[in-house]
Amino acid sequence: MTKAHLIERVTEKSPALSRRDAERVVNGIFDSIRDALKRGEKTEIRGFGSFRLRIRRTKDGRNPKTGETVSVPEKRMPFFKAGKEIKELLNNVEPAQEDNP
Repeated sequence: MTKAHLIERVTEKSPALSRRDAERVVNGIFDSIRDALKRGEKTEIRGFGSFRLRIRRTKDGRNPKTGETVSVPEKRMPFFKAGKEIKELLNNVEPAQEDNP
């Protein structure tokens, strides 16, 4: 699914929103997640998953063409961890029902 498809789906599910408003909503969500990651914060969406940073340390690599050792600098990489409900859905497991006494 592309961003354009996602905007279309939001428009279909919320007929009161124009396509332009749906685009603003989708962009706002993505911008918020991106900005939180840039600040080093974790973003958690209950029932869906969480986004956080993983830091890859400096390491020595090899140039495949020459075989020369090359230093690969530290990197900050985004990481997504799927939530329990998504994992259960993908593995055809019935989601656990909450007990309400």
